[in-house]
Amino acid sequence: MNIKPIRNDDDLTAAFQRLEHVFQAEDGSPEADERDVLVTLIEAYENKHYPIQIADPIEAIKFRMDQDGLTPRDLEPFIGPSGRVSEILSGNRKLSIRMIKRLHVGLHIPYKSLMSGVVA
Repeated sequence: MNIKPIRNDDDLTAAFQRLEHVFQAEDGSPEADERDVLVTLIEAYENKHYPIQIADPIEAIKFRMDQDGLTPRDLEPFIGPSGRVSEILSGNRKLSIRMIKRLHVGLHIPYKSLMSGVVA
């Protein structure tokens, strides 16, 4: 096992290529140990250089709509009348705590996504 730090994207590519060779290794083997170390190094590099941002609440709602084939009318039980749904989706109105809870319970959108950008 010849493991070295991942310092740039070329190192990342090389780590992924090596990981492909040892990915199916049997637990407890030296290759499995190498796999575990590579995964840790890759995750650390990606988290530092390519962090995943929490979705904007409106984008999270639109994503769920797209995934479930929902229309703005389908959001009325969670948000309110069609005018309010339109205001929310256009960004002209903020989600209330009640809306956030209903969207979470009814559409299974994570609280973390619905509350991003909310100042406590």
